[in-house]
Amino acid sequence: MGKIIAIANQKGGVGKTTTTINLGGCLGVLEYKTLIVDADPQANATSGVGLDPKAAKNIYDCLINDADPRDLIISTENPNLDILPSHIDLVGAELEMINLPNREHRLKMALDKVRDNYDFIIIDCSPSLGLITVNSLAAADSVMIPVQCEYFALEGLGKLLNTIKIVQGRLNETLEIEGILLTMYDTRLRLANQVVEEVKMHFQEIVFDTVIHRNTKLGEAPSHGETIVMHDASSKGAVNYLNFAREILQRNDLTRISNEDKKINIGNEL
Repeated sequence: MGKIIAIANQKGGVGKTTTTINLGGCLGVLEYKTLIVDADPQANATSGVGLDPKAAKNIYDCLINDADPRDLIISTENPNLDILPSHIDLVGAELEMINLPNREHRLKMALDKVRDNYDFIIIDCSPSLGLITVNSLAAADSVMIPVQCEYFALEGLGKLLNTIKIVQGRLNETLEIEGILLTMYDTRLRLANQVVEEVKMHFQEIVFDTVIHRNTKLGEAPSHGETIVMHDASSKGAVNYLNFAREILQRNDLTRISNEDKKINIGNEL
């Protein structure tokens, strides 16, 4: 049975979609069957792996029309990586879901049909704490929180943690915090180092050891419809996300030596 990880933060621009795409891509390259679930109406994860968000049925059909996700999932060019795509129609889904039965568990019911087919299912949440994000948290085994290494890093984090507590109490008592991932780290900035220290001081053991550096290749890859490991496996961004994928595997006691481990110099940098 695959582990479902929701990547959530109501702040935009913190690296949720970048992390979803590239963690999924790296887990796939490391030979773990992975599904990305694009639960954001902006559909950036869908276009980021080279798909046209307007071209296919999508997660909206699962949530509103009870479509079988097995009929909607699309394979990507990245090894072992599939996606359940999103669409702008998802904007109106929250209003349409209000009167539906089990409205907070619509996504869970859909993913239960496919989770045995994957090692990991990664949900890219929208930058809000609305009903679709609540669905994502109710469906997930754990939640991962990207936090950018910038001045307003901790702004709104308390509200997100409170929402997670509410979901744990009312909808998903087994939901855990997978960890906090520090993103957009620039070694040249004193402020970035201060943010890293502050986040680690406040949240200690739930902060991942891996830190994602600012890297131009990470910005380029989605415009080519590729994950970073397919776009440029030697870039710092690829090294960061490969290290992060390995840290996720170690935390979940799932490490194994893959053929790609032998080929790719993963390195020990942050």
